[in-house]
Amino acid sequence: MTTHGTARKVFLTEQQIAKRVIELAAEISRDYQGRLTEPLLLVSVLKSAVIFLADLARAITVDVELDFMAITSYATEDPGQSSGETRGVRFLKDLDHPIAGRDLLIVEDVIDTGLTLHYITRSLGLREPRSLEICTLLDRPYRRLVDLPVRYQGFTAPDDFFIGYGFDQRGRFRNLPYLAFAEEEAS
Repeated sequence: MTTHGTARKVFLTEQQIAKRVIELAAEISRDYQGRLTEPLLLVSVLKSAVIFLADLARAITVDVELDFMAITSYATEDPGQSSGETRGVRFLKDLDHPIAGRDLLIVEDVIDTGLTLHYITRSLGLREPRSLEICTLLDRPYRRLVDLPVRYQGFTAPDDFFIGYGFDQRGRFRNLPYLAFAEEEAS
């Protein structure tokens, strides 16, 4: 398979991803069928999970609404840390919908250490949603530094950098319909 003239090793084909998205959507639909008081609110952190979110939303059979967040992490000086640096998370774009009393499903592209998602779930939990669950396309549970209740998992992924299906390399390749291993870039 070629990508923009360059051969790439494929991790997940378009068909493998589509099959798993349909399976996840069926599971989510079963879990929420008959228990929603309002549409299920699917929340994605921009930008990588948008393609997964769109495919998942179209396959879910209960009513859904979509909302988006944008975040950034940053370094701060902390004399108590051995490196002198700690990571912080800041919301660049917050949700447009109020979530108090709503059923909320966070849709992620990949979960590694879980630190950023832990911050997000704690922040959203303070807004008193009726329920808050997590769905991720790729999971790396062996890298987890915090306990996260990930309810819906697409695939367990190796510790590699991917392109395609929303994942990018310097802003490119998000539109590929499959996931491929990114090639090493020369420094």
